[in-house]
Amino acid sequence: MKREAQVPLADASAVAHRSLLTQATTSLVGYRLRRAQLSVFHRFLMLFDDLRLRPAEYSVLVLIADNPGRKQTEIAEVLGIKRANFVTLVHGLAQRRLVERAASADDRRANALHLTAEGQAFVVRARALHDAMEADLVTRLGGPAGRDRLLSLLDRLT
Repeated sequence: MKREAQVPLADASAVAHRSLLTQATTSLVGYRLRRAQLSVFHRFLMLFDDLRLRPAEYSVLVLIADNPGRKQTEIAEVLGIKRANFVTLVHGLAQRRLVERAASADDRRANALHLTAEGQAFVVRARALHDAMEADLVTRLGGPAGRDRLLSLLDRLT
């Protein structure tokens, strides 16, 4: 039987007090983007917990609110959501009576999306919460100029 090497207690204490070297990750653009995204999503999830709303659902609802009658495929494409996932997402919103599907006027085989009256009221509440969160993020970025700079930099990556 092979014995595991034992670290002397004094050495273990020194290792525990030594700072963790993180430069290999914290200096990476992708890593920092992901950490920022996780932080923003965590704030979103905490803020929208009472509304039982996830970021993708919010995006779908505001796009439908701003573009009533657009086809499911158009909204899914803009958001980069796969068709099967989008169908499931819309189905959940429809079950909550926030969204309704109807045959598209220009293509009867496609579904056009609309907010229900309940969905319209819901989006008003959700936008108010999101606007407050966005204002806080913009403040943390140093104001509108900081936000515009960040968005410009992110556009370079996409």
